[in-house]
Amino acid sequence: MTPCHHLDPSTVMAYAAGTLSLELGVVVATHLSVCAHCRRQVRDAERIGGLLVEQQQAATIDAPRRESLRAAMLERLDDAVPALPPVPQNDAESADPDRLPKPLHPYFGPSLSALKWRWMAPGMYCIRARRSGGGSLFMLKIAAGKSMPLHSHGRSELTQILQGAYSDALGHFAPGDVADLDSDVLHQPVTVPGVPCICVAALDAPLRFPGWLARKLQPLVGL
Repeated sequence: MTPCHHLDPSTVMAYAAGTLSLELGVVVATHLSVCAHCRRQVRDAERIGGLLVEQQQAATIDAPRRESLRAAMLERLDDAVPALPPVPQNDAESADPDRLPKPLHPYFGPSLSALKWRWMAPGMYCIRARRSGGGSLFMLKIAAGKSMPLHSHGRSELTQILQGAYSDALGHFAPGDVADLDSDVLHQPVTVPGVPCICVAALDAPLRFPGWLARKLQPLVGL
């Protein structure tokens, strides 16, 4: 699995700084469990943040000592990128199509087949997280060849594809890909033929639907 769609740099920085909501953070951690590229970005962001903290602390000490610390900091910036953190899942777990990524276990359990899907609309099913921090964290199962309603976002939406795929104006999203969207994006995902598209998603504000029917149904589906 080699993801083609990655986290936005602002999301990487927020995750490294610990400022993302619990729900968005769970989706980021799920993406990091399969994406070496984004794990490197997070590691770099954590490293730069640590150096900035050290720099601020240096302002409280005398000038010669500050110069010494500055030189040490620049030397460390020139170092090779540190080794990647370990992949959270082992090969056996990754190869099991029924095994959910480990960051999802506290919220949905370990098994895809054990999920109790709730009907939303023809061909569309949802299951909400067992616990959350106040935002929305849920999984969706959309039948193959199904078109979602046209919508935008109140604030941020993160969607990690687990199985199946969909396409929209932003491209083709397959297993391992993450859609990192904000309120400027208006899109209408269409799942590709074959198997249902299963994904985990988080919102920090309700979706916005331009169509009147979708707006009427929105309180029922709770998204």
